[in-house]
Amino acid sequence: MPILLYRIDDRLIHGQVVVGWGAHLDLDYVIVVDDQLAESGWEQDLYRVGLSDSIEGHFLTVAEAAKEIPRWRQVEQQGIVLTRDIATMRRLAERGVLDGEMVNLGGIHDAPGRRRVLPYVFLDNRDREELLLLSRAGVQVSARDVPSARSVELDEILGRRSG
Repeated sequence: MPILLYRIDDRLIHGQVVVGWGAHLDLDYVIVVDDQLAESGWEQDLYRVGLSDSIEGHFLTVAEAAKEIPRWRQVEQQGIVLTRDIATMRRLAERGVLDGEMVNLGGIHDAPGRRRVLPYVFLDNRDREELLLLSRAGVQVSARDVPSARSVELDEILGRRSG
């Protein structure tokens, strides 16, 4: 189980990820899946500054990540996969590499048209549709900003009653 967490967080690499989740999970690497960022070396360098020396940063396109995730599952090192938005994680899931995995909704912040769902999650109608598509692609979705927080299931995120 070398990939310990799949997380959607619009800030990508920041304190909650590195200190909160990184220390909690004893991470060796972080894989950022983002088509544009994978092509921008200088932006990758900025994000790498936020990683400790013991954590490697890898920046891949969706297509590259879909090929590499099965291999990363076989290595001894422990890591996480990050995307900045739900659509990117959904695109990854639709390639069949996330079937049965759990995805953590860690931070989608306020923007025009979005409404607060949790203190760290703001969604618009398209985001809600993307979450449903992600779920239909065989992924379990829940929200939790830091390891010590309560996990919030998808039905609650979407304002639906379970049962």
